[in-house]
Amino acid sequence: MITDAPTVLIVDDEKHTREGLRLTLEDDFDVYVASNAAEALEHLRHDEIAVMLTDLRLGADDGMKLLDEALKLPKPPVCIMMTAYGSVDTAVEAMRRGAWHFVTKPLNLDEVELLIKRALRGRSLEQENLQLRQQVERKFSVNGILGQSDAMKQVIETIQQVAPTRATVLIEGESGTGKELVARAVHHLSGRPAAKLVSVHCAALSPQILESELFGHEKGAFTGAMERRIGRFEQADGGTLFLDEIGEIDGSTQIKLLRALGEQIIERVGSSKPIKVDVRVVAATNRDLARMVEEGTFREDLYWRLRVVTLNMPPLRERKSDILVLCEHFLTEIAEANGKAPKPFADEVLPALMAYDWPGNVRELRTVIEHGVVMSNSAKIQLRHLPGYLSHIPGGIGLRAPVSSGRNKPLLASQENRSANVPVSESQTDLDLCHLEAMTIREALARSGDNRTEAAERLGISRRTLQRKLKEMGLIRRKRQLRDEG
Repeated sequence: MITDAPTVLIVDDEKHTREGLRLTLEDDFDVYVASNAAEALEHLRHDEIAVMLTDLRLGADDGMKLLDEALKLPKPPVCIMMTAYGSVDTAVEAMRRGAWHFVTKPLNLDEVELLIKRALRGRSLEQENLQLRQQVERKFSVNGILGQSDAMKQVIETIQQVAPTRATVLIEGESGTGKELVARAVHHLSGRPAAKLVSVHCAALSPQILESELFGHEKGAFTGAMERRIGRFEQADGGTLFLDEIGEIDGSTQIKLLRALGEQIIERVGSSKPIKVDVRVVAATNRDLARMVEEGTFREDLYWRLRVVTLNMPPLRERKSDILVLCEHFLTEIAEANGKAPKPFADEVLPALMAYDWPGNVRELRTVIEHGVVMSNSAKIQLRHLPGYLSHIPGGIGLRAPVSSGRNKPLLASQENRSANVPVSESQTDLDLCHLEAMTIREALARSGDNRTEAAERLGISRRTLQRKLKEMGLIRRKRQLRDEG
């Protein structure tokens, strides 16, 4: 056996088959052999096996059960099934259970060797892509807020900076941009996530009801006050109070809110007894509070109390590069919620989404994706499955960058499914880098001054891997062409 080579486990109750495969593979792989399921499981549990090649029938043992056990391991091997009793049904069943491929006896040893190499290449690409995606997610997301645009990176950095403090936060932005998500992120990263996050939609309540909702009331404080009521400030004691659409509150409520923010003291409606509270306030608005201050409809002192830290949520039309990652998230989330497998977009969908201005922002995008997931009755979500107004959008900017699902399969570009009938060749399976990975690589190169060794270190991959990815992205070819033309 050779060291520092991929490990292959051969499981077959026929000795000449085991030995023939071992002799064929041992020049390139670290080969283990087993004659039954018990021996195979012993290797799987104690040796790091990259590929398992197992017979479907192992004397008294069942190769399918061995497949199931192997795939339950923390680091499961790529599994290839082999049998002299091949049929479409057994092939389908093996693939359904998680086998990577299925071959029949008598074996073509060259074909088996190529299959193993293809399996290892695919596993390596999946691991590299997963690593890049995790780096992207750590950098460009926080508590469900997704974005790779410069504007959203600034929002995420500000959230991470301000959340652990006690500072009051004012979130400004159009409806549908995700202001409530930001408030939740601030709360969960605040150091008091176990405490309550209490929300109040100020625009949905009349002034009298809003005052009672915020501060509570005593029995008999007004007509219909049949019993004492605890307000939202008291409910949020020790936690966070989110005041949505803060620009809609009336003048008298603004005065009481100012005292609550400044002194952390409230009084229930109908009472003069002060109640001490410990509440962190996060407010949001889609209105221009500075202009309202100038117009005299919003108190200036309250305005400055609220905007200790201001977060501006940009509209989706100003951060269209985020559409890709948002589509990935919504496609997976909505498909799972509806009991469906995530489907890819047809080629014409993404350009239309990128060309549209999204007046309803992220909320509208989610609605559109949900419409597509629910209405699609084909293998891909096509433009006709989206709301009708999108079918009139011109061709857009021609992007065809794929977005990957949580299971490492691209959702925005087609990828052939592997099956037992896929022909074997030496050409590498075409797996496009998703858009997020390309953005990460470009940023790493920019930050390292185009030093590829340093960029590879930043990305946590080898320089050779980076070279290959750059070639796949066409960046090496384009740079050489520009240099030659210059």
